[in-house]
Amino acid sequence: MTDGWRVRAQAPFDCEKQPARAAGGMVVSNHPLASAAGAEMLAAGGNAIDAAIATLFTLTVVEPMMVGIFGGGMANIRMADGTHVVLDGQSRAPLGARPDLYRPTGLGYETEGRANTHGATAVATPGTLRGWCDALKRFGTMALADVMEPAIRHAKRGFTVTPYLAACLAEALPDLNADPAARTVLTRDGAALQAGERLVMADYAATLEEIAAQGPDALYHGALGAKIITALKAAGSVMDQGDLAAVETITREPLRGQFRGHEIIGPPPPSAGGVHVIQMLNILSGYDLAQMGFGSPDAAHLTAEALKIAFADRAVSTADPAFVDVPVARLISGEYASERRALIDQGKTRAWVAGVSAGAAEAHTTHVSTADRFGNIVSTTQTINALFGARMIIPGTGIIPNNYMALFDPVPGRANSIAPGKRVTTSMAPTIVLQDGKPRYAIGLPGGLRIFGSVMQALLNLLEYGMSLQEAVEAPRLWTQGDVLELEEGFPAETEAALQAKGWQTLRLPHVGGGMCAIRFDADGMEGAACWRADGVALGMGGGLARAGTRFWPDSPAGR
Repeated sequence: MTDGWRVRAQAPFDCEKQPARAAGGMVVSNHPLASAAGAEMLAAGGNAIDAAIATLFTLTVVEPMMVGIFGGGMANIRMADGTHVVLDGQSRAPLGARPDLYRPTGLGYETEGRANTHGATAVATPGTLRGWCDALKRFGTMALADVMEPAIRHAKRGFTVTPYLAACLAEALPDLNADPAARTVLTRDGAALQAGERLVMADYAATLEEIAAQGPDALYHGALGAKIITALKAAGSVMDQGDLAAVETITREPLRGQFRGHEIIGPPPPSAGGVHVIQMLNILSGYDLAQMGFGSPDAAHLTAEALKIAFADRAVSTADPAFVDVPVARLISGEYASERRALIDQGKTRAWVAGVSAGAAEAHTTHVSTADRFGNIVSTTQTINALFGARMIIPGTGIIPNNYMALFDPVPGRANSIAPGKRVTTSMAPTIVLQDGKPRYAIGLPGGLRIFGSVMQALLNLLEYGMSLQEAVEAPRLWTQGDVLELEEGFPAETEAALQAKGWQTLRLPHVGGGMCAIRFDADGMEGAACWRADGVALGMGGGLARAGTRFWPDSPAGR
Protein backbone atom coordinates (compact mmCIF):
# COMPACT_ATOMS: atom_id res chain seq x y z
CA MET A 1 0.00 0.00 0.00
CA THR A 2 1.17 3.54 -0.66
CA ASP A 3 0.59 6.49 1.64
CA GLY A 4 -3.14 5.80 1.49
CA TRP A 5 -3.24 5.14 5.23
CA ARG A 6 -1.87 8.60 5.93
CA VAL A 7 -4.17 10.18 3.35
CA ARG A 8 -7.27 8.74 4.96
CA ALA A 9 -6.06 9.63 8.44
CA GLN A 10 -5.93 13.29 7.51
CA ALA A 11 -8.94 13.54 5.18
CA PRO A 12 -11.20 10.53 5.71
CA PHE A 13 -12.92 9.20 2.62
CA ASP A 14 -13.95 5.79 1.42
CA CYS A 15 -13.78 4.68 -2.20
CA GLU A 16 -17.25 3.76 -3.45
CA LYS A 17 -16.22 1.87 -6.60
CA GLN A 18 -13.80 -0.88 -7.49
CA PRO A 19 -11.05 -0.62 -10.11
CA ALA A 20 -10.68 -3.15 -12.93
CA ARG A 21 -7.43 -4.83 -13.94
CA ALA A 22 -6.60 -6.31 -17.33
CA ALA A 23 -3.81 -7.01 -19.75
CA GLY A 24 -5.76 -7.03 -23.02
CA GLY A 25 -7.32 -3.56 -23.00
CA MET A 26 -9.36 -1.13 -20.92
CA VAL A 27 -12.33 1.18 -21.47
CA VAL A 28 -13.45 3.70 -18.85
CA SER A 29 -16.47 5.92 -19.48
CA ASN A 30 -19.34 7.43 -17.56
CA HIS A 31 -21.95 4.81 -18.49
CA PRO A 32 -21.75 1.00 -18.35
CA LEU A 33 -23.36 0.48 -21.77
CA ALA A 34 -20.87 2.88 -23.34
CA SER A 35 -17.91 1.14 -21.72
CA ALA A 36 -19.36 -2.16 -22.93
CA ALA A 37 -19.54 -0.80 -26.50
CA GLY A 38 -15.85 0.07 -26.39
CA ALA A 39 -14.98 -3.31 -24.90
CA GLU A 40 -16.97 -4.96 -27.70
CA MET A 41 -14.64 -3.31 -30.24
CA LEU A 42 -11.58 -4.55 -28.36
CA ALA A 43 -13.07 -8.05 -28.25
CA ALA A 44 -13.58 -7.90 -32.01
CA GLY A 45 -9.90 -7.14 -32.56
CA GLY A 46 -10.15 -3.37 -32.72
CA ASN A 47 -7.76 -0.91 -31.12
CA ALA A 48 -8.12 1.85 -28.54
CA ILE A 49 -9.30 4.37 -31.13
CA ASP A 50 -12.05 2.05 -32.38
CA ALA A 51 -13.07 1.52 -28.75
CA ALA A 52 -13.08 5.23 -27.95
CA ILE A 53 -15.24 6.17 -30.94
CA ALA A 54 -17.73 3.35 -30.28
CA THR A 55 -17.92 4.48 -26.67
CA LEU A 56 -18.52 8.11 -27.63
CA PHE A 57 -21.29 7.30 -30.12
CA THR A 58 -23.00 5.16 -27.47
CA LEU A 59 -22.68 7.95 -24.91
CA THR A 60 -24.66 10.23 -27.25
CA VAL A 61 -27.55 7.81 -26.66
CA VAL A 62 -27.23 6.76 -23.02
CA GLU A 63 -25.73 10.02 -21.70
CA PRO A 64 -27.63 12.47 -23.95
CA MET A 65 -27.40 15.33 -21.47
CA MET A 66 -23.62 15.45 -21.81
CA VAL A 67 -22.45 14.67 -25.33
CA GLY A 68 -23.75 14.55 -28.89
CA ILE A 69 -22.74 14.55 -32.53
CA PHE A 70 -23.58 18.27 -32.72
CA GLY A 71 -21.00 19.35 -30.15
CA GLY A 72 -17.24 19.72 -29.76
CA GLY A 73 -14.26 18.13 -28.09
CA MET A 74 -10.59 17.26 -27.84
CA ALA A 75 -8.85 13.89 -28.19
CA ASN A 76 -5.37 13.23 -26.81
CA ILE A 77 -4.03 10.19 -28.70
CA ARG A 78 -0.82 8.24 -28.23
CA MET A 79 -0.11 5.43 -30.68
CA ALA A 80 1.98 2.37 -29.91
CA ASP A 81 4.86 3.72 -32.02
CA GLY A 82 5.08 6.84 -29.83
CA THR A 83 3.18 9.12 -32.21
CA HIS A 84 1.34 11.65 -30.07
CA VAL A 85 -1.29 14.10 -31.35
CA VAL A 86 -4.21 16.16 -30.14
CA LEU A 87 -7.21 16.22 -32.46
CA ASP A 88 -9.16 19.45 -32.04
CA GLY A 89 -12.81 18.94 -32.98
CA GLN A 90 -14.04 22.00 -31.13
CA SER A 91 -17.11 23.97 -32.12
CA ARG A 92 -16.80 27.35 -33.83
CA ALA A 93 -18.83 30.50 -33.98
CA PRO A 94 -20.90 30.57 -37.19
CA LEU A 95 -19.40 32.65 -39.97
CA GLY A 96 -22.37 34.97 -39.68
CA ALA A 97 -21.72 35.68 -36.00
CA ARG A 98 -20.43 39.10 -34.99
CA PRO A 99 -18.93 40.42 -31.72
CA ASP A 100 -22.19 42.24 -30.92
CA LEU A 101 -24.43 39.26 -31.70
CA TYR A 102 -25.96 39.34 -28.20
CA ARG A 103 -26.95 42.01 -25.71
CA PRO A 104 -24.90 41.48 -22.52
CA THR A 105 -26.57 41.92 -19.15
CA GLY A 106 -23.33 42.84 -17.41
CA LEU A 107 -23.37 39.65 -15.31
CA GLY A 108 -20.51 37.50 -16.52
CA TYR A 109 -21.32 36.02 -19.94
CA GLU A 110 -25.09 36.31 -19.48
CA THR A 111 -27.15 37.90 -22.26
CA GLU A 112 -30.68 39.17 -22.58
CA GLY A 113 -33.30 36.47 -23.12
CA ARG A 114 -30.72 33.74 -22.50
CA ALA A 115 -30.02 33.98 -26.22
CA ASN A 116 -26.50 32.54 -25.92
CA THR A 117 -27.52 29.61 -23.70
CA HIS A 118 -30.96 28.40 -24.81
CA GLY A 119 -32.42 27.54 -28.19
CA ALA A 120 -31.14 27.83 -31.74
CA THR A 121 -29.39 31.17 -31.20
CA ALA A 122 -27.03 29.44 -28.75
CA VAL A 123 -25.84 26.73 -31.17
CA ALA A 124 -22.27 26.85 -32.47
CA THR A 125 -21.01 25.02 -35.56
CA PRO A 126 -20.28 21.44 -34.41
CA GLY A 127 -16.97 19.64 -34.75
CA THR A 128 -17.55 16.37 -32.91
CA LEU A 129 -18.80 14.12 -35.69
CA ARG A 130 -16.04 15.21 -38.06
CA GLY A 131 -13.47 14.82 -35.31
CA TRP A 132 -14.59 11.31 -34.35
CA CYS A 133 -14.69 10.13 -37.95
CA ASP A 134 -11.29 11.65 -38.70
CA ALA A 135 -9.78 9.92 -35.65
CA LEU A 136 -11.27 6.61 -36.73
CA LYS A 137 -10.08 6.99 -40.32
CA ARG A 138 -6.53 8.02 -39.36
CA PHE A 139 -5.84 5.81 -36.36
CA GLY A 140 -8.59 3.19 -36.09
CA THR A 141 -8.95 -0.18 -37.78
CA MET A 142 -12.72 -0.72 -37.99
CA ALA A 143 -15.47 0.57 -40.25
CA LEU A 144 -17.64 3.48 -39.12
CA ALA A 145 -20.80 1.36 -39.33
CA ASP A 146 -19.26 -1.23 -37.02
CA VAL A 147 -18.27 1.19 -34.26
CA MET A 148 -21.70 2.88 -34.48
CA GLU A 149 -23.67 -0.35 -34.23
CA PRO A 150 -23.97 -0.43 -30.40
CA ALA A 151 -25.22 3.17 -30.32
CA ILE A 152 -27.84 2.43 -33.00
CA ARG A 153 -28.92 -0.70 -31.13
CA HIS A 154 -29.46 1.13 -27.83
CA ALA A 155 -31.20 4.08 -29.48
CA LYS A 156 -33.55 1.80 -31.39
CA ARG A 157 -34.54 -0.66 -28.68
CA GLY A 158 -34.13 1.71 -25.72
CA PHE A 159 -32.19 1.59 -22.49
CA THR A 160 -32.91 1.93 -18.79
CA VAL A 161 -32.80 5.42 -17.30
CA THR A 162 -30.32 5.61 -14.41
CA PRO A 163 -30.97 7.72 -11.28
CA TYR A 164 -28.25 10.10 -12.51
CA LEU A 165 -29.95 10.65 -15.88
CA ALA A 166 -33.33 10.96 -14.17
CA ALA A 167 -31.97 13.70 -11.91
CA CYS A 168 -30.54 15.58 -14.90
CA LEU A 169 -33.87 15.32 -16.74
CA ALA A 170 -35.71 16.66 -13.71
CA GLU A 171 -33.31 19.59 -13.45
CA ALA A 172 -33.80 20.58 -17.10
CA LEU A 173 -37.51 19.71 -17.25
CA PRO A 174 -39.00 23.24 -17.63
CA ASP A 175 -36.77 24.00 -20.64
CA LEU A 176 -37.25 20.57 -22.21
CA ASN A 177 -41.01 20.96 -21.95
CA ALA A 178 -40.77 24.31 -23.75
CA ASP A 179 -39.42 22.56 -26.87
CA PRO A 180 -42.02 20.29 -28.55
CA ALA A 181 -39.52 17.75 -29.88
CA ALA A 182 -37.63 17.52 -26.58
CA ARG A 183 -40.89 17.15 -24.68
CA THR A 184 -41.91 14.27 -26.93
CA VAL A 185 -38.64 12.35 -26.61
CA LEU A 186 -37.30 13.19 -23.16
CA THR A 187 -40.44 13.40 -21.01
CA ARG A 188 -43.58 11.38 -20.34
CA ASP A 189 -46.23 13.86 -21.43
CA GLY A 190 -44.36 16.63 -19.65
CA ALA A 191 -43.39 14.63 -16.57
CA ALA A 192 -39.79 13.77 -15.82
CA LEU A 193 -38.68 10.25 -16.67
CA GLN A 194 -37.99 8.17 -13.58
CA ALA A 195 -35.07 5.85 -12.88
CA GLY A 196 -35.88 2.41 -14.22
CA GLU A 197 -38.05 3.62 -17.11
CA ARG A 198 -37.02 2.85 -20.66
CA LEU A 199 -35.96 5.62 -23.04
CA VAL A 200 -36.26 4.91 -26.77
CA MET A 201 -34.74 7.36 -29.30
CA ALA A 202 -36.16 6.18 -32.63
CA ASP A 203 -35.49 9.37 -34.63
CA TYR A 204 -31.94 9.47 -33.38
CA ALA A 205 -31.44 5.82 -34.31
CA ALA A 206 -32.48 6.67 -37.88
CA THR A 207 -30.06 9.63 -37.90
CA LEU A 208 -27.21 7.41 -36.74
CA GLU A 209 -28.08 4.82 -39.40
CA GLU A 210 -27.92 7.54 -42.06
CA ILE A 211 -24.47 8.61 -40.85
CA ALA A 212 -23.28 4.99 -40.64
CA ALA A 213 -24.28 4.47 -44.27
CA GLN A 214 -23.10 7.79 -45.73
CA GLY A 215 -20.32 8.89 -43.39
CA PRO A 216 -19.94 12.34 -41.78
CA ASP A 217 -20.75 14.08 -45.05
CA ALA A 218 -24.39 13.18 -44.40
CA LEU A 219 -24.29 15.99 -41.84
CA TYR A 220 -21.66 18.31 -43.23
CA HIS A 221 -22.66 18.23 -46.90
CA GLY A 222 -25.83 16.16 -47.24
CA ALA A 223 -29.56 16.15 -46.73
CA LEU A 224 -29.28 15.63 -42.97
CA GLY A 225 -27.27 18.81 -42.59
CA ALA A 226 -29.66 20.75 -44.81
CA LYS A 227 -32.57 19.60 -42.66
CA ILE A 228 -30.78 20.73 -39.50
CA ILE A 229 -29.84 24.12 -40.90
CA THR A 230 -33.40 24.76 -42.07
CA ALA A 231 -34.70 24.09 -38.56
CA LEU A 232 -32.03 26.18 -36.84
CA LYS A 233 -32.42 29.18 -39.15
CA ALA A 234 -36.18 29.09 -38.72
CA ALA A 235 -35.58 29.38 -34.97
CA GLY A 236 -33.22 32.35 -35.25
CA SER A 237 -29.74 30.89 -35.80
CA VAL A 238 -27.21 32.64 -38.05
CA MET A 239 -25.66 29.29 -39.02
CA ASP A 240 -25.93 28.14 -42.62
CA GLN A 241 -24.79 25.19 -44.71
CA GLY A 242 -21.53 26.94 -45.53
CA ASP A 243 -20.64 26.68 -41.84
CA LEU A 244 -21.10 22.92 -41.83
CA ALA A 245 -19.19 22.50 -45.09
CA ALA A 246 -16.21 24.41 -43.66
CA VAL A 247 -15.79 22.23 -40.55
CA GLU A 248 -12.38 20.60 -40.23
CA THR A 249 -10.48 18.77 -37.52
CA ILE A 250 -7.21 20.43 -36.56
CA THR A 251 -4.21 18.30 -35.60
CA ARG A 252 -2.24 20.02 -32.85
CA GLU A 253 1.01 19.30 -31.06
CA PRO A 254 0.36 18.49 -27.42
CA LEU A 255 1.85 20.52 -24.60
CA ARG A 256 4.45 18.85 -22.39
CA GLY A 257 5.51 19.58 -18.83
CA GLN A 258 7.37 17.84 -15.99
CA PHE A 259 6.31 16.98 -12.45
CA ARG A 260 7.98 14.64 -9.98
CA GLY A 261 9.83 12.69 -12.65
CA HIS A 262 6.82 12.33 -14.94
CA GLU A 263 6.01 13.95 -18.29
CA ILE A 264 2.57 15.57 -18.35
CA ILE A 265 1.06 15.71 -21.86
CA GLY A 266 -2.09 17.73 -22.48
CA PRO A 267 -3.99 19.72 -25.11
CA PRO A 268 -2.86 23.18 -26.27
CA PRO A 269 -5.09 26.24 -26.85
CA PRO A 270 -7.91 26.74 -27.56
CA SER A 271 -8.02 24.38 -24.60
CA ALA A 272 -6.98 26.04 -21.37
CA GLY A 273 -6.58 22.62 -19.77
CA GLY A 274 -3.08 21.59 -20.77
CA VAL A 275 -1.62 25.06 -20.23
CA HIS A 276 -2.94 25.57 -16.74
CA VAL A 277 -2.52 22.00 -15.46
CA ILE A 278 1.19 22.30 -16.26
CA GLN A 279 1.33 25.86 -14.90
CA MET A 280 -0.23 24.88 -11.56
CA LEU A 281 1.93 21.78 -11.17
CA ASN A 282 5.00 23.93 -11.85
CA ILE A 283 3.98 26.31 -9.07
CA LEU A 284 3.21 23.51 -6.60
CA SER A 285 6.42 21.62 -7.39
CA GLY A 286 8.20 24.07 -5.09
CA TYR A 287 6.37 22.75 -2.03
CA ASP A 288 6.41 19.42 -0.17
CA LEU A 289 2.67 18.88 -0.17
CA ALA A 290 3.09 15.22 0.73
CA GLN A 291 4.79 16.21 3.98
CA MET A 292 1.93 18.61 4.73
CA GLY A 293 -0.55 15.80 4.02
CA PHE A 294 -3.54 15.54 1.72
CA GLY A 295 -6.47 17.53 3.05
CA SER A 296 -4.34 19.55 5.46
CA PRO A 297 -5.04 23.29 5.69
CA ASP A 298 -1.61 24.22 4.30
CA ALA A 299 -1.79 21.85 1.32
CA ALA A 300 -5.36 22.85 0.53
CA HIS A 301 -4.48 26.55 0.79
CA LEU A 302 -1.54 26.27 -1.62
CA THR A 303 -3.55 24.19 -4.09
CA ALA A 304 -6.32 26.79 -4.06
CA GLU A 305 -3.84 29.65 -4.52
CA ALA A 306 -2.44 27.90 -7.60
CA LEU A 307 -5.98 27.71 -8.96
CA LYS A 308 -6.52 31.44 -8.38
CA ILE A 309 -3.31 32.26 -10.22
CA ALA A 310 -4.27 30.05 -13.16
CA PHE A 311 -7.70 31.61 -13.50
CA ALA A 312 -6.31 35.14 -13.33
CA ASP A 313 -4.05 34.30 -16.27
CA ARG A 314 -6.70 32.33 -18.13
CA ALA A 315 -9.12 35.25 -18.13
CA VAL A 316 -6.84 37.48 -20.20
CA SER A 317 -4.76 35.09 -22.26
CA THR A 318 -6.34 31.78 -23.28
CA ALA A 319 -8.41 31.70 -26.47
CA ASP A 320 -8.35 30.39 -30.05
CA PRO A 321 -4.69 30.78 -31.14
CA ALA A 322 -5.85 31.63 -34.66
CA PHE A 323 -7.28 34.85 -33.23
CA VAL A 324 -5.21 35.55 -30.09
CA ASP A 325 -1.46 35.24 -29.47
CA VAL A 326 -1.55 32.99 -26.40
CA PRO A 327 1.72 33.22 -24.35
CA VAL A 328 1.94 29.44 -23.88
CA ALA A 329 5.72 29.21 -23.44
CA ARG A 330 5.65 31.85 -20.72
CA LEU A 331 2.71 30.30 -18.90
CA ILE A 332 4.23 26.82 -18.66
CA SER A 333 7.80 27.92 -17.95
CA GLY A 334 9.58 27.18 -14.70
CA GLU A 335 10.72 30.79 -14.47
CA TYR A 336 7.17 32.11 -14.52
CA ALA A 337 6.11 29.53 -11.93
CA SER A 338 8.94 30.71 -9.65
CA GLU A 339 7.84 34.33 -10.04
CA ARG A 340 4.25 33.52 -9.12
CA ARG A 341 5.23 31.15 -6.30
CA ALA A 342 7.34 33.87 -4.67
CA LEU A 343 4.21 36.01 -4.30
CA ILE A 344 2.16 33.35 -2.47
CA ASP A 345 1.50 34.02 1.21
CA GLN A 346 1.31 30.67 2.99
CA GLY A 347 -0.57 32.23 5.89
CA LYS A 348 -3.24 34.16 4.02
CA THR A 349 -5.08 34.11 0.70
CA ARG A 350 -4.67 37.09 -1.58
CA ALA A 351 -6.16 38.58 -4.71
CA TRP A 352 -4.38 37.85 -7.98
CA VAL A 353 -4.18 39.69 -11.28
CA ALA A 354 -2.86 38.22 -14.50
CA GLY A 355 0.90 38.07 -14.86
CA VAL A 356 0.66 37.73 -18.66
CA SER A 357 -1.28 39.36 -21.44
CA ALA A 358 -2.37 38.47 -24.96
CA GLY A 359 -3.05 40.29 -28.25
CA ALA A 360 -16.73 30.54 -19.09
CA ALA A 361 -16.46 26.99 -19.97
CA GLU A 362 -18.51 23.77 -20.29
CA ALA A 363 -20.55 22.72 -17.30
CA HIS A 364 -21.70 19.33 -18.56
CA THR A 365 -19.34 17.14 -20.53
CA THR A 366 -18.13 13.54 -20.76
CA HIS A 367 -14.76 11.83 -20.80
CA VAL A 368 -13.49 8.52 -22.16
CA SER A 369 -10.15 6.80 -21.54
CA THR A 370 -9.23 3.71 -23.57
CA ALA A 371 -6.17 1.53 -24.07
CA ASP A 372 -5.49 -1.65 -26.00
CA ARG A 373 -3.03 -4.53 -25.81
CA PHE A 374 -0.96 -3.02 -28.64
CA GLY A 375 0.02 0.11 -26.70
CA ASN A 376 -2.42 2.65 -28.19
CA ILE A 377 -4.08 5.10 -25.76
CA VAL A 378 -6.91 7.62 -26.06
CA SER A 379 -7.89 10.26 -23.51
CA THR A 380 -10.77 12.32 -24.89
CA THR A 381 -13.22 14.89 -23.53
CA GLN A 382 -16.36 15.74 -25.52
CA THR A 383 -19.45 17.85 -24.86
CA ILE A 384 -22.56 19.68 -26.00
CA ASN A 385 -21.60 22.24 -23.33
CA ALA A 386 -24.45 22.72 -20.83
CA LEU A 387 -26.82 20.06 -19.51
CA PHE A 388 -28.79 18.96 -22.61
CA GLY A 389 -26.94 21.60 -24.64
CA ALA A 390 -29.33 24.17 -26.11
CA ARG A 391 -32.21 22.27 -24.43
CA MET A 392 -33.92 21.48 -27.67
CA ILE A 393 -34.09 18.61 -30.17
CA ILE A 394 -33.87 19.30 -33.89
CA PRO A 395 -37.23 17.96 -35.16
CA GLY A 396 -37.15 14.61 -36.91
CA THR A 397 -33.47 13.95 -36.13
CA GLY A 398 -33.30 13.24 -32.40
CA ILE A 399 -30.18 15.46 -32.26
CA ILE A 400 -29.64 17.57 -29.15
CA PRO A 401 -27.44 20.47 -30.33
CA ASN A 402 -24.79 22.24 -28.30
CA ASN A 403 -25.08 25.66 -26.68
CA TYR A 404 -21.40 26.44 -27.14
CA MET A 405 -22.03 30.12 -27.96
CA ALA A 406 -22.36 30.57 -24.20
CA LEU A 407 -18.58 30.21 -23.93
CA PHE A 408 -17.81 33.37 -25.88
CA ASP A 409 -17.56 36.72 -24.14
CA PRO A 410 -20.60 38.70 -25.38
CA VAL A 411 -18.69 41.96 -24.90
CA PRO A 412 -16.68 42.92 -28.02
CA GLY A 413 -12.95 43.63 -27.91
CA ARG A 414 -11.78 40.97 -25.47
CA ALA A 415 -9.59 37.85 -25.90
CA ASN A 416 -12.60 35.55 -25.91
CA SER A 417 -15.10 37.80 -27.74
CA ILE A 418 -17.16 36.40 -30.61
CA ALA A 419 -15.60 36.38 -34.07
CA PRO A 420 -16.73 34.59 -37.25
CA GLY A 421 -15.29 31.07 -37.33
CA LYS A 422 -13.55 31.41 -33.95
CA ARG A 423 -13.14 28.22 -31.94
CA VAL A 424 -14.49 28.20 -28.40
CA THR A 425 -12.12 28.25 -25.46
CA THR A 426 -12.46 25.16 -23.31
CA SER A 427 -11.28 23.88 -19.94
CA MET A 428 -10.94 20.33 -21.29
CA ALA A 429 -7.83 18.55 -20.05
CA PRO A 430 -7.58 15.02 -21.49
CA THR A 431 -4.15 14.09 -20.16
CA ILE A 432 -1.61 11.33 -20.71
CA VAL A 433 1.34 10.90 -18.34
CA LEU A 434 4.64 9.20 -19.19
CA GLN A 435 7.45 7.97 -16.95
CA ASP A 436 10.82 7.25 -18.56
CA GLY A 437 9.09 7.57 -21.93
CA LYS A 438 6.50 4.89 -21.16
CA PRO A 439 2.77 5.45 -20.56
CA ARG A 440 1.85 5.67 -16.90
CA TYR A 441 -1.61 7.26 -16.72
CA ALA A 442 -4.47 8.42 -18.98
CA ILE A 443 -6.94 10.64 -17.18
CA GLY A 444 -9.71 13.19 -17.63
CA LEU A 445 -13.20 14.20 -16.62
CA PRO A 446 -16.16 16.48 -17.37
CA GLY A 447 -16.94 19.51 -15.24
CA GLY A 448 -16.60 22.79 -17.13
CA LEU A 449 -14.37 25.36 -15.46
CA ARG A 450 -13.60 22.77 -12.80
CA ILE A 451 -12.01 20.31 -15.24
CA PHE A 452 -8.38 21.33 -15.31
CA GLY A 453 -8.26 22.02 -11.57
CA SER A 454 -9.64 18.54 -10.92
CA VAL A 455 -7.12 16.91 -13.27
CA MET A 456 -4.34 18.81 -11.51
CA GLN A 457 -5.54 17.53 -8.14
CA ALA A 458 -5.79 13.94 -9.40
CA LEU A 459 -2.20 14.17 -10.63
CA LEU A 460 -1.15 15.49 -7.23
CA ASN A 461 -2.99 12.58 -5.63
CA LEU A 462 -1.04 10.12 -7.76
CA LEU A 463 2.39 11.70 -8.06
CA GLU A 464 2.65 13.72 -4.84
CA TYR A 465 0.51 11.95 -2.27
CA GLY A 466 1.05 8.41 -3.53
CA MET A 467 -2.61 7.40 -3.74
CA SER A 468 -3.88 4.36 -5.58
CA LEU A 469 -5.72 5.05 -8.84
CA GLN A 470 -9.15 4.51 -7.27
CA GLU A 471 -8.27 6.78 -4.34
CA ALA A 472 -6.95 9.44 -6.72
CA VAL A 473 -10.15 9.70 -8.77
CA GLU A 474 -12.49 9.56 -5.76
CA ALA A 475 -10.59 11.80 -3.32
CA PRO A 476 -12.33 15.03 -2.21
CA ARG A 477 -11.74 18.01 -4.50
CA LEU A 478 -11.64 21.75 -4.03
CA TRP A 479 -12.04 24.57 -6.53
CA THR A 480 -11.92 28.33 -6.74
CA GLN A 481 -11.93 30.84 -9.55
CA GLY A 482 -10.74 33.56 -7.20
CA ASP A 483 -13.60 34.26 -4.82
CA VAL A 484 -15.43 31.49 -2.98
CA LEU A 485 -13.47 28.31 -2.25
CA GLU A 486 -15.63 25.27 -2.99
CA LEU A 487 -14.94 22.22 -0.82
CA GLU A 488 -16.39 18.79 -1.29
CA GLU A 489 -17.96 17.28 1.79
CA GLY A 490 -15.04 14.88 2.29
CA PHE A 491 -12.75 17.59 3.66
CA PRO A 492 -12.57 17.66 7.49
CA ALA A 493 -14.31 20.46 9.37
CA GLU A 494 -11.00 21.50 10.96
CA THR A 495 -9.48 22.03 7.50
CA GLU A 496 -12.36 24.30 6.52
CA ALA A 497 -12.02 26.28 9.73
CA ALA A 498 -8.29 26.71 9.21
CA LEU A 499 -8.84 27.89 5.63
CA GLN A 500 -11.37 30.44 6.84
CA ALA A 501 -8.74 31.68 9.28
CA LYS A 502 -6.47 32.23 6.25
CA GLY A 503 -9.11 34.52 4.75
CA TRP A 504 -11.00 32.07 2.56
CA GLN A 505 -14.76 32.25 2.15
CA THR A 506 -15.75 28.60 1.84
CA LEU A 507 -18.74 26.79 0.38
CA ARG A 508 -19.50 23.11 0.93
CA LEU A 509 -20.78 21.24 -2.14
CA PRO A 510 -21.78 17.61 -2.76
CA HIS A 511 -19.30 17.41 -5.63
CA VAL A 512 -16.80 19.50 -7.59
CA GLY A 513 -16.55 18.57 -11.27
CA GLY A 514 -17.82 15.36 -12.83
CA GLY A 515 -17.00 11.70 -13.11
CA MET A 516 -13.29 11.05 -13.60
CA CYS A 517 -12.16 8.20 -15.90
CA ALA A 518 -8.58 7.02 -15.56
CA ILE A 519 -6.22 4.22 -16.57
CA ARG A 520 -2.91 3.29 -14.91
CA PHE A 521 -0.25 1.31 -16.76
CA ASP A 522 2.35 -0.95 -15.16
CA ALA A 523 4.51 -3.93 -16.01
CA ASP A 524 1.62 -6.35 -15.43
CA GLY A 525 -0.96 -4.59 -17.60
CA MET A 526 -3.40 -1.83 -16.82
CA GLU A 527 -5.91 -0.72 -14.22
CA GLY A 528 -9.05 1.32 -14.88
CA ALA A 529 -10.99 3.44 -12.39
CA ALA A 530 -14.11 5.62 -12.46
CA CYS A 531 -15.37 7.75 -9.59
CA TRP A 532 -18.68 8.13 -7.71
CA ARG A 533 -19.61 11.45 -9.34
CA ALA A 534 -21.23 9.80 -12.41
CA ASP A 535 -22.32 6.39 -13.72
CA GLY A 536 -18.72 5.56 -14.60
CA VAL A 537 -17.59 1.99 -15.24
CA ALA A 538 -14.18 0.52 -16.03
CA LEU A 539 -14.20 -2.62 -18.20
CA GLY A 540 -11.03 -4.56 -18.85
CA MET A 541 -10.18 -7.33 -21.28
CA GLY A 542 -8.81 -10.36 -19.47
CA GLY A 543 -8.27 -13.87 -20.74
CA GLY A 544 -7.45 -14.13 -24.42
CA LEU A 545 -7.37 -16.51 -27.35
CA ALA A 546 -6.46 -20.18 -27.13
CA ARG A 547 -2.82 -21.18 -26.99
CA ALA A 548 -1.36 -21.59 -30.47
CA GLY A 549 -1.82 -25.12 -31.79
CA THR A 550 -4.69 -26.00 -29.47
CA ARG A 551 -7.38 -28.17 -31.11
CA PHE A 552 -10.39 -30.15 -30.01
CA TRP A 553 -9.86 -33.87 -30.71
CA PRO A 554 -13.30 -35.54 -30.51
CA ASP A 555 -11.88 -39.03 -31.19
CA SER A 556 -9.19 -38.86 -28.54
CA PRO A 557 -9.61 -40.96 -25.39
CA ALA A 558 -10.31 -37.81 -23.38
CA GLY A 559 -13.18 -36.94 -25.71
CA ARG A 560 -14.93 -40.29 -25.58
